Amino acid sequence: MGVLEFRLKKPIQPLTSAWQKLPVVRRGSTRLGFSFRPLQAAAFGLEVRPTLQALLTHPFQIVRLGAYWNRMEPEPGLFQPDELDWQVETAERAGKQIILSLGPLKNFGYPEFFVPGHYLRQPFPEHKLIKPSEYPGLLQAAIEFINRLVERYKQYESIIAWQLEHAAIDTLGVEHTWRLETEFVTQEVAALRKADATRPVIMNGYLPTTSLLRLWVWSMTHDQGDSLALAQRIANIVGIDYYPRFPFKPSGNKTLYYDGSQSPWLRNRIRKLLPREGMTAKRLMITEGQAEPWEVETVPTNPINQGLFSCLPEHLISNYNTCMGCVEGQNPLYAYLFWGAEYWLLRKQSGDPSYLQTFDRILEKSS
Repeated sequence: MGVLEFRLKKPIQPLTSAWQKLPVVRRGSTRLGFSFRPLQAAAFGLEVRPTLQALLTHPFQIVRLGAYWNRMEPEPGLFQPDELDWQVETAERAGKQIILSLGPLKNFGYPEFFVPGHYLRQPFPEHKLIKPSEYPGLLQAAIEFINRLVERYKQYESIIAWQLEHAAIDTLGVEHTWRLETEFVTQEVAALRKADATRPVIMNGYLPTTSLLRLWVWSMTHDQGDSLALAQRIANIVGIDYYPRFPFKPSGNKTLYYDGSQSPWLRNRIRKLLPREGMTAKRLMITEGQAEPWEVETVPTNPINQGLFSCLPEHLISNYNTCMGCVEGQNPLYAYLFWGAEYWLLRKQSGDPSYLQTFDRILEKSS
């Protein structure tokens, strides 16, 4: 474990003009875009629809939208797709391609778990694999939700891929230790492919960037492998969630951060995820490239005229460049999705447009 994998820093950092000077790697055929998180927009105090409309005016290619099960089916027999309908139709009118993340149990955006209460009266037990044999009713309901969504949205030509589950068989962040069993997810994938065999299936997973994080992930997942390994076996596209800097422990007025931004191991790990013989997956993408701070709060703070160490504006470029540089040659990334677009608008409203300007600079200079 290298000392360089840790940083003891003040979370609040001065903003600089570094983002205006960094070179930007060409994207080639890789689509650029972001994930839209309505719950995070609301947590920032932003109006959801105007936020998406404002973001869609930028010249990116692809947006990931989420179908949140407990919000679309809040009560037994009640199906409310209006908000997702609006998002899909608005993105399509703006000329964007769409990845629709179906869930059902896990989906992107905190709290990442969206099962309606009427399908799960008691929380999953901790330290357990959630097996389809023990939750047959939940699995059947999840498959019915998948079928319903596919039937409703497959008419939209702008939807170019489905995502199934979020970090499908990993733990739910650091708050819970239960995990879906591989067989649970395998049956969901089979149902999705039966419902629509024409679009690729994306599955994603977190890519640890430091020695300690790799050890932690292994300790939690070695019995059945992690989500990235499962994605290689049964998905068409493997999605990487890449967060090189995030907090480990506050210490006085400073925070100890994991920092894998200079990891020599990263390039080899990403290359091992590239398509190869015997694997179902044919493409690789970045489903979440860190583009907003990851601090000790679920909702990152918004210091006026300052930034946060875990993700300053220039890190949007350096994180993008790092990932793009790992796959040069014959295997370009399918897409690179920046994570944090709602935060950029919050910053702009607070007088700091640099995050949004950095995104625009990447779009311009990468072409």
